[in-house]
Amino acid sequence: MSITERQNRILDALIGEYIESAKPVSSQLLEKKHDFDIRPAMLRIEMQKLTDEGYLSQPHTSAGRVPTDKGYRFFVDELLEKELDGFDIADWLEKGVDDNIKFLQSLTKKLALAADALVLSYLEKEKVLWKEGWEEVLREPEFEEKEFRVNFSEFLENFEENIRDFKINSEIKIYIGRENPFKKAEDFSIIISKCQVGQEEGIVSLLGPKRMDYDRNISLMNSLYGGEKRTKH
Repeated sequence: MSITERQNRILDALIGEYIESAKPVSSQLLEKKHDFDIRPAMLRIEMQKLTDEGYLSQPHTSAGRVPTDKGYRFFVDELLEKELDGFDIADWLEKGVDDNIKFLQSLTKKLALAADALVLSYLEKEKVLWKEGWEEVLREPEFEEKEFRVNFSEFLENFEENIRDFKINSEIKIYIGRENPFKKAEDFSIIISKCQVGQEEGIVSLLGPKRMDYDRNISLMNSLYGGEKRTKH
């Protein structure tokens, strides 16, 4: 089944609401906040179709829906086809910094603040890795659960050990949930790309819950490359 334009709009709205609230989204909430120009009964039917096709799931304890990996992937692929507004990263960085290490340290810290994610940057020549953003990412409600924290720590450890093995180029790649090549990573996402730091090649990555702000984070990463073409997983 190919998704219809109306279902696309409903899916986009639901994912946006879920990213913002971290709570299952009901048809009543969507009806109240969005105008799909359909009756409530038809909205419920469309949400059920999206559930049947695997774009949404319904937690047992809730009447609302949450996006699945398939739903997030559709949403992200749509974003990657758009010309997203970027950010002027030149305003973030210390002026006159010509040292590659200091530059990447500064960039990593500013990205973490802007993305509300854990940012890892790596310089291949120096074999040095920086992490910034623990305070930001731990604010996300998912981290209130101990199992989630433990799984994220294992996910991060696996990522650090294998960061050099990711088959990436200067384009952005995104791994959502079970797309990640690690165990116990189904609740997390990675946005990653190589970048040029002076004459050196580095890697910049954003890690966080699957319910991250993809619109903002893709725009942030895109800003590093002056609007160059982005890619899917």
